[in-house]
Amino acid sequence: MPSTTPATDAAGAAAPHTADASAPPRGEASAAGRTAERPPLRRPRDCAVSGVSAGLARHLGRPVWLVRAAFVALTLVGLGGALLYAWLWVFVPWEEPSRDAPGAREAEGARVSDEPSRSAPVAWILTGASAAAVLLTVAGIVLFGANGVVWSSLPVWVGGVVASTGLAVSAGAWATLVDRRDPARGPRHENVVRLVVTAALVVLLLAQLSALRQTGVAGFLFALVPIAGIVLVYSSILVDRWRELTGERIRRIREEQRAEMAAHLHDSVLQTLALIQNRAGASSEVARLARAQERELRAWLYDGDAPADSDLATDLRDYAAALELDYPVRIDVVSAGLPAERASGEVAAASREAMLNAARHAGGDVSVYIEGNASAVDVYVRDRGPGFDLEDIPDDRLGIRQSILGRMRRAGGTATVRRGAGGGTEVHLRFAATPASPPPPSAGARAATADTTREGRRG
Repeated sequence: MPSTTPATDAAGAAAPHTADASAPPRGEASAAGRTAERPPLRRPRDCAVSGVSAGLARHLGRPVWLVRAAFVALTLVGLGGALLYAWLWVFVPWEEPSRDAPGAREAEGARVSDEPSRSAPVAWILTGASAAAVLLTVAGIVLFGANGVVWSSLPVWVGGVVASTGLAVSAGAWATLVDRRDPARGPRHENVVRLVVTAALVVLLLAQLSALRQTGVAGFLFALVPIAGIVLVYSSILVDRWRELTGERIRRIREEQRAEMAAHLHDSVLQTLALIQNRAGASSEVARLARAQERELRAWLYDGDAPADSDLATDLRDYAAALELDYPVRIDVVSAGLPAERASGEVAAASREAMLNAARHAGGDVSVYIEGNASAVDVYVRDRGPGFDLEDIPDDRLGIRQSILGRMRRAGGTATVRRGAGGGTEVHLRFAATPASPPPPSAGARAATADTTREGRRG
């Protein structure tokens, strides 16, 4: 007993040292935790002007007002803050767009949802500053004209002409190159800003022409400044159009290259994969792998860079590809029209259940046909199995009764399951956006239904 106690004490004394030696220092652990939790330096898409201050504040874990105050203070010291702000504006990327945003689903085929949205009306601020400078300059021209304009007094209001023209050009360029793609503004905002600054520059030009007799050649030369400003305001449209034409040219070249590659692969790889499927049979493992590779290759070749939309046809095609890897089945999904039903709806869930039943119990070839428009959608799931009758299914089997028939009934649609004419089973799902309510049954029909129900219970 006496010898055991020291050993125990020694072990107990050594344990804390061992734990302390293996654990990192507390300061290093907290620093590592702060580094791991720090978000990346990205500019948010919902910002005031450029998102530089908000992104830097989120990255550093500091208030936004403090970062903005630091930029202003550094600007007073040799314009350091302005240069740093411009450098971050150019080189810090935007954060990734959120595909779950409400506007992202509605703007199909457009890139408006991917563009940043600015809360500060920069174009209108520049427009107001330009209008104020124009008013002050016109007042100075009128004042000097009343007192007799001479060459020595000309530089006093020349600075106002240059400042107001520069602000007007900046407002027009911002409205065209920045606000045009803003989801909160758009082309209409751009046109209004351009018209306002054009009117301000015209007023400035007329005021200078009115004093042209006193100013002479120098006044004529300075009158060209508002004219050049008007030209620059509308030349920003050419820059935007040139950008669109360049992007269209790049997309066209990419599509031509993709078409050449698709033609080559279709004549070689896709034909080989199709031959493997035909020779091996739909239920073999080789055919299933060849089918999956063919589907992925076709999707990469012909879908291009189009974003995947969560519509009904796309969801069922992806689900069919997953079923082909788990079951000896070949599923062809064909869509006609543009169904308005989304992948998260009840029709999609019931269709997936019907496809799963066909793959699990029938196997072989399964065809899924989707036909829809803005008001209704029909889904047909056909297999070539032995087929069955709905009355032969036991009552405790709820896969078809609840997951297909019950789900469609609760959603306001219809579902029918019947044996095919040449064998197999066909499941027909129909859902209308505004289903017409059936007329109320008459008293005779209700009585006949009640008698039928009582006879069924007695049997």
